Amino acid sequence: MPLPRRVLVVDDDQTLRDSLADALREDGYEVSVADGGTQALATLDRVGPEVIVSDVRMDDLDGLALLRMLRERAPDVDVVMMTAFDDMSTVVSAMRDGAVEFLSKPLDLHEVRVVLARVFDDRRARARARREAGDETPSVDGLVGRAPQMIAVYKLIGQTAATRATVLIRGESGTGKEVVARAIHANSPHAAEPFVAVNCAALPSTLLESELFGHVRGAFTGAVGARKGRFALAGRGTIFLDEIGDTSLDFQSKLLRVLQNREYQPVGAEHTEQTDARVLAATHQNLEAMVAARRFREDLYYRLRVVEIVIPPLRERRGDIPIIARHMIRRSSAALATPAPVLSSAALEKLMEQDWPGNVRELENSLMRAVLLAAGSVIRPEHLSVASPTGRHEVEARIGPLSDVERDHVARVLEATGGHKSRTAEVLGVSRARLNRLLEKYGLA
Repeated sequence: MPLPRRVLVVDDDQTLRDSLADALREDGYEVSVADGGTQALATLDRVGPEVIVSDVRMDDLDGLALLRMLRERAPDVDVVMMTAFDDMSTVVSAMRDGAVEFLSKPLDLHEVRVVLARVFDDRRARARARREAGDETPSVDGLVGRAPQMIAVYKLIGQTAATRATVLIRGESGTGKEVVARAIHANSPHAAEPFVAVNCAALPSTLLESELFGHVRGAFTGAVGARKGRFALAGRGTIFLDEIGDTSLDFQSKLLRVLQNREYQPVGAEHTEQTDARVLAATHQNLEAMVAARRFREDLYYRLRVVEIVIPPLRERRGDIPIIARHMIRRSSAALATPAPVLSSAALEKLMEQDWPGNVRELENSLMRAVLLAAGSVIRPEHLSVASPTGRHEVEARIGPLSDVERDHVARVLEATGGHKSRTAEVLGVSRARLNRLLEKYGLA
């Protein structure tokens, strides 16, 4: 026999209250009624509702006040708000304070049935997630997965961490190459020393040389003083050269000297300096093909590839998607300071169907959006923004200036965080000062 689905209907309009209760009883719900917020609280323990459907505007204790009190006294009860006053401020207040759905009067009975069915589906998903909570996520310093390919990666991290060997980390964009580099450093005897990451693709060759090796005063226009490079700043720690395949042949010759002789020459200097930093490099490029085409130095290739770690793309370890997704949901919820929503079976099925060309990074971005939209309840398929099987995104990007896209994204995140600027800045990955400039620029302040 199916378990009873207990619903408490709260409304000071007796006609609506009773007619809604009768309709829900016909659908198989176990329904109780209350004529206001005060009576609802008084009968809470006796009735033990799983879901409360409450009006907003009531004389003795309004629905929003009831909602806030329920969040303290009965946090496991789901609350659906309803009102004839469907103004935006009421909707925002109700959803911010923890309502799972919002219905406008006059009620559409079909819509009520759809909403309640979804709420009880979500409750079952949360109960299942609690039962499975004991299943620890296998992870190593931010890397998540139990696929054989990932176990091999974990082993190599442990083996290389104990040495000072140069490591070449390979994998498609978004697979987590920097995470692997940080894990090697964190498990090394020099973990207390600096970890310095440099994106080689983000800088032209001339600036990259200055960035890594430093420069002396007057070395070039604008060099008003001497500046230490990243190798000097790394000390005896680790320097991570991301996208090493995108560097010029001239820079590669200088890097080769560092790996061979442990020395480099600051730009404009007449002397060399020594380095004790360990070098880890990463690329998504086919270095073998680049060597054959004489676009990457063969001697540097072998110097970098003392140990090679290859990170598999997400599509080759689909069995890891459930545990990666749940791990990311917890992490995103912690960053946003919101309750962690549960991933529904239908949403998980949708995730499993994707090829994820952007790999773990794309999955993380999709789930961050879903966490914002699910608001601590249950992530459903409609919360996910993923690529379709044809490779086109289901949420079509509007064609227009880049500034329009940036403005829309900032506005969406600001709205999703309830106007909380610190959380918005954290989600966007910018400083609070940068966020304030964006808000002022786009008239969102």
